[in-house]
Amino acid sequence: MRVAIVINTSWNIWNFRRNLVRALQGAGHEVLAIAPPDAYSQRLETELGCRYVPIEMENKGTNPVKDALLTKRFYDIFRRERPDVVLQYTIKPNIYGTLAAKLAGVPTVNNVSGLGTAFIVQNLVSRVVLGLYRLAFRFPYRVFFQNDDDRQLFLQHGLVREAITALVPGSGIDTTTFRPDPAAPVRHTPFVFLMIARVLYEKGVQEYFEAAKQVRAQVPGTRFQLLGGIDESGGVGVKRAVFDEWLREGNVEYLGTSDDVPAHIRAVDAVVLPSYREGTPKTLLEAAALGKPLVTTDVPGCRETVQNGQNGYLCQVRSADDLAAKLLQLVRLSDDELRRMGQASRQLAVEKFDEQLVLQKYLRTVAEIGQQRSATRQTA
Repeated sequence: MRVAIVINTSWNIWNFRRNLVRALQGAGHEVLAIAPPDAYSQRLETELGCRYVPIEMENKGTNPVKDALLTKRFYDIFRRERPDVVLQYTIKPNIYGTLAAKLAGVPTVNNVSGLGTAFIVQNLVSRVVLGLYRLAFRFPYRVFFQNDDDRQLFLQHGLVREAITALVPGSGIDTTTFRPDPAAPVRHTPFVFLMIARVLYEKGVQEYFEAAKQVRAQVPGTRFQLLGGIDESGGVGVKRAVFDEWLREGNVEYLGTSDDVPAHIRAVDAVVLPSYREGTPKTLLEAAALGKPLVTTDVPGCRETVQNGQNGYLCQVRSADDLAAKLLQLVRLSDDELRRMGQASRQLAVEKFDEQLVLQKYLRTVAEIGQQRSATRQTA
């Protein structure tokens, strides 16, 4: 079968769906990668063996004319490339790609990997997005959700039929590649925290800076790092001038971006994500598989990665004070307690988030679609 994977960046396919591509190829399928061009597009062809198909797509904004044109671009690609099934991720492919696939007669499998700003901020745009989901999600063969809170929210709003929904543990984590370093110290001196996220308010960046200030006032020298790109678009990112002002206070080290996130995780004592809502954060899964304690918010998507007090701590959302309290709690653990937390993270990653659980669900779903299409052709 010819399977198309559609996401809003080539980078996303390379970083989060690479093993899915390989699993599909291993099952004998041809894989098309459909995404806007970026620095990773060429690698999808040369290193993964996909056929890369570029598409122009703005990730932000809800301009109806531009979105109608995006639907037309999806339709033209699906008619030209004639995939047997389309696997779609992120909001615009999930909505406009699904509508285009329906018009082109191609079955779709969608993945809701997080609800984004439209579900966090209630306004006209969020109401439009809900309506678009309700329209588009009449048509997929299957819709995967990364946590049950998101699934229930879609069901409560009448956005999708329960019969076509299913759960996957995020994008999963390759627990054979991501393994703890047995030679790593139990803790560094001073203690090092790392947050991995784009510099967006909804990721809890402001709370992280404030919590860092509070913790360092009580435990001087404690290090706080931030890894992730600056994104001022869409009104949800922290403005560069504001961010620079925060950095000048000297409590957080900004690391920029990196192609080797695991190396940064291995070099710290714990990973922090005070996000307002997620699907299932890949970075927390990576940190858990690498045996790191986690501190994150008690919100959908994040809470699934932490068994409170066992492999880390859950804190209140939008509360720098509670985040600081949980970080201090972690710093003050004994070496044995810290080691046990890291081991519990690793165990959770293996038992609940192993990537093979995700890959097998996708392979089975693609096979079901193939069988149905074959049966339809035979009876036609």
